[in-house]
Amino acid sequence: MLNQEALWQLFEQAGALLTGHFRLTSGLHSDRYIQCARVLMLPDQAEMLCRELVRRLDGRQVDVVVGPALGGVVLAYEMARQLGAAALFTERENGIMLLRRGFTLGAGQRVLVVEDVITTGGSAREVVELARQSGAEVVGVAALVDRSNGRVEMGVPLSALLAVEVASYEPQECPMCEAGIPVVKPGSRAV
Repeated sequence: MLNQEALWQLFEQAGALLTGHFRLTSGLHSDRYIQCARVLMLPDQAEMLCRELVRRLDGRQVDVVVGPALGGVVLAYEMARQLGAAALFTERENGIMLLRRGFTLGAGQRVLVVEDVITTGGSAREVVELARQSGAEVVGVAALVDRSNGRVEMGVPLSALLAVEVASYEPQECPMCEAGIPVVKPGSRAV
């Protein structure tokens, strides 16, 4: 079992904790960014982190693990491998979250949605809704990091390895923008 201190050390040693002026996938700005790809780039670390997430599911049965591209792809695969489930990922097409590449979900399938970082929960909620529209039963959402520190409502149980309060700002209210600090978009999707 990994405690909070050990998890933070793992993220820090991987170079996953960044400071600066960042535009998040949600469109919000922040002075901190958590680059989960850095802790997932080593398969043994990905396996260990996902093992901890699986442990926190408390025995919930899962048929399919679905993660939004790009941040949820590695997590979906490794979580599914450990759970003996199928691994799928969603992609945006014309701004809409879809299952592509021949992926489908069926009525009654038990789905776990996974995400690397949850800030507003928007992408994960879109995947939850997509699964429900397919007739699947969403058993929960699992994430490496919950930047809302438990404030985001997913409509299903949310399990996160790390829950942290990180300040996020609307662009028009961002103190770093007001100070003229250039903004960087380090994630996988242009906003």
